[in-house]
Amino acid sequence: MNSISVRALLVRGMLAGLVAGVLALLVACFLGESRVDAAIALEESHSHHHDGGEELVSRTVQSTAGLATGVLVFGVAIGGIAALVFCYALGRIGRFGPRATAVLIAGAALLTVYVVPFLKYPANPPAVGNPDTIGRRTALFFLMVALSVLLAVAAVLLGRRLAPRLGNWNATTVASAGYVLVIGLAYAFLPSFNEVGKDFPATLLWEFRLSTLAVQATLWVTFGLVFGRLTERLLVPGAGAVTAGDSGVGRAVTSAG
Repeated sequence: MNSISVRALLVRGMLAGLVAGVLALLVACFLGESRVDAAIALEESHSHHHDGGEELVSRTVQSTAGLATGVLVFGVAIGGIAALVFCYALGRIGRFGPRATAVLIAGAALLTVYVVPFLKYPANPPAVGNPDTIGRRTALFFLMVALSVLLAVAAVLLGRRLAPRLGNWNATTVASAGYVLVIGLAYAFLPSFNEVGKDFPATLLWEFRLSTLAVQATLWVTFGLVFGRLTERLLVPGAGAVTAGDSGVGRAVTSAG
């Protein structure tokens, strides 16, 4: 059996991340930026002081070159990381082919890296939040990300260990329930922040948060589909569809390098 280069998968992961970043950028431009502009306008209308100083980076640059750079670099970075996770996961998380494994990894990443932390610490537009607590809020958000990812890994390991005794379905159910339980405890014991002013439009806040969720969903779903297609073409040449029995490719990937 020929060993598949991890480098080839890494390049494809970064390429898929770039494509996903482009689509996520379009969603951010069309859905998110108008809400940000509305929040900034609201903030300025309630501001009673103007220092006349010039901002270091103009709003125009922030919403164009700055936004594009941030989203595209993030897309390429997460693409490379997800490709490395794929190299380890293929053939180890069930009888899934390359495309299905890529989609599962992307879905799990969206859930654990963004959705779970987002439900505890949702994104806030400008004019919302106390500037004095931004450092603490940021630290707690990343703590929630770390907890979610580590608990997800622990759940996968637990499910694999229980599978021989309970069967795949029951083991997955038990492991998932354990993940939800511990995340629920984290939600309960970690501090919360309710700093939305009474005069801030609830509709604008809701639309802003939905737009940030849409950007992340677009990024990860696109990555999963594109990377899955690229890896299938690499690992299963000429295959029109992924078969259930190609999980042995995962062993070839992990034996590379």
